[in-house]
Amino acid sequence: MANQEDVHLAIHYAQETFDSGVWSKAPAIHRAAVLSVLARNLGERIHEFARIESMQTGRAIREMTAQLGRLPEWIDYYAALLRTRQDFVAPTQGKLLNYVQRVPLGVVAQITPFNHPLLIAIKKIAPALAAGNSIIVKPSELAPISVLEFAEMTIAAGVPPGVLSVLPGHGRTIGKEIVSNPLIRKVDVTAGTDTGRALGSIVGANLAAYTAELGGKAPIVVFNDADVQSAVNGAAFACFIASGQTCVSGTRLIVQDEIYDVFMTLLLQKIKSITSRMGNPMNPASTMGTVINHRQLKRIEQLVQRPGIGKIIAGGRRLTGHSPLDGFDFSRGSFFPPTVITDISTEDDLWREEVFGPVVVVKRFSDEEEGVVLANACKYGLGAGIWTSDLSRAHRVAAEIQAGLVWVNTHHRNDPSSPWGGMKESGIGRENGIEALEAYSQAKSTIVNIASSEETREMQDWFAENDEEKRYG
Repeated sequence: MANQEDVHLAIHYAQETFDSGVWSKAPAIHRAAVLSVLARNLGERIHEFARIESMQTGRAIREMTAQLGRLPEWIDYYAALLRTRQDFVAPTQGKLLNYVQRVPLGVVAQITPFNHPLLIAIKKIAPALAAGNSIIVKPSELAPISVLEFAEMTIAAGVPPGVLSVLPGHGRTIGKEIVSNPLIRKVDVTAGTDTGRALGSIVGANLAAYTAELGGKAPIVVFNDADVQSAVNGAAFACFIASGQTCVSGTRLIVQDEIYDVFMTLLLQKIKSITSRMGNPMNPASTMGTVINHRQLKRIEQLVQRPGIGKIIAGGRRLTGHSPLDGFDFSRGSFFPPTVITDISTEDDLWREEVFGPVVVVKRFSDEEEGVVLANACKYGLGAGIWTSDLSRAHRVAAEIQAGLVWVNTHHRNDPSSPWGGMKESGIGRENGIEALEAYSQAKSTIVNIASSEETREMQDWFAENDEEKRYG
């Protein structure tokens, strides 16, 4: 656990490193080369990192291996942007040359969560490194190990000491101490909406930049013309991957009347199959792991088992006893099965608030307009899914849904080039893509007078003793 002195020393060291120019002023091609080495080194250690991630979060090893296998792509993407980036000359009027460059912000802070410890950290670190910043990362106190290991790798790849520092600790103490420091020029956080608001007020007082990927309550709208089996498979993936602990988890299933019964029958069959194969998270055959800890397990139970919330048709209680898959003792972890609840009100907390567990609520709808209304009946707007075979409807509904990410006939798809972020109370700004690199830099205009000496003398003499009209600007 870092303390107040650690925070102070790390931020000042980061500022000194930034001011030295050893990374902030290094040629873009040099930073790109270092990032490429880092990507290759990370690729060689994916299985090691997957094991660390599973051990610290309880997520199934097969999930972590698949997810982490793509992380080098994020580092490679920003290395490629550095190699191909182009500053530009603005079309400034008059005999002036105005060239515009992107320069780094300075020392930036990143607050990362437990659910995708290394993925979300690298999504933030890669563009910040590429832009030339010094970085302070505060990982979740529940899952800091992989981020600490990765930070050591950056030194070996050629990132100078002081450019990337990791300070483990609680958000309410160490996180707040970091973002309150006036040397921090940008804060990038992935957290709950309440945390995002609290940190945002601090960041705003320091006039620093702010990116916040916050809560979500993703709807999945399934139309009558959807391929039902594909929609069921996609919904199960959307709802239950990572034990439902993702901000874009499909937590509100909205199914059209004509296929509702067959869809629900197939979904319950799929859930039965998933539950029967839950076991030791380190077993590659295990379908789902645990939620993060017993505190979260208890919270999920309290939300689901309240009187009068609706009808629980699958799951609803923590797993006990031993796994039919491998005999694993469920009491050794916080195991909660895929859970489905129907007959829910749109005013209920299970419809309105993030659960962060494998819990989905279901409603049926009659026509397209009602489906869109139900999808938008929420304060969050991060992710959403649409299942339909009608191409026109897909585009039409995607345009109407209030979410920063809309998937059609798929879910959870992510790419380093694809902007990621939310509308409404789901956050501010975007991760990924060119947007992230620009958000970790700032434009700097240099304006050069290219007029002749004679023209310059006349142009610059604003207070000349004549009545000729002069132009300013």
